[in-house]
Amino acid sequence: QVQLVESGGGLVQPGGSLRLSCAASGSIFSIYGMGWYRQAPGKQRELVAGITSGGSTNYADSVKGRFTISRDNVKNTVYLQMNSLKPEDTAVYYCNCIVRLPMQDASHYWGQGTQVTVSS
Repeated sequence: QVQLVESGGGLVQPGGSLRLSCAASGSIFSIYGMGWYRQAPGKQRELVAGITSGGSTNYADSVKGRFTISRDNVKNTVYLQMNSLKPEDTAVYYCNCIVRLPMQDASHYWGQGTQVTVSS
């Protein structure tokens, strides 16, 4: 199976920065898309940013110009650099990867979530 381990969340003041990481491990044949979602209390989970295996990226309008997604295909890791954080960025952030295991079709896998709190 596949495990996604996230790190980097925490408490930060408005205007501050955080960097999230998500490392995939297991019997991985290949990883296609990787992305970050978030879910604030009382709200639906939403896509924050995604990156394809070729490096193409897409962002939610609310984070464009402030967040940057990147990936290291050797380490099977995806990152989310978050700058100029706002209180409305407060949420649990989840990593999602589309992973193909040997002799199987690709499937979505989720991380356990990491809390990001932006507050003074």
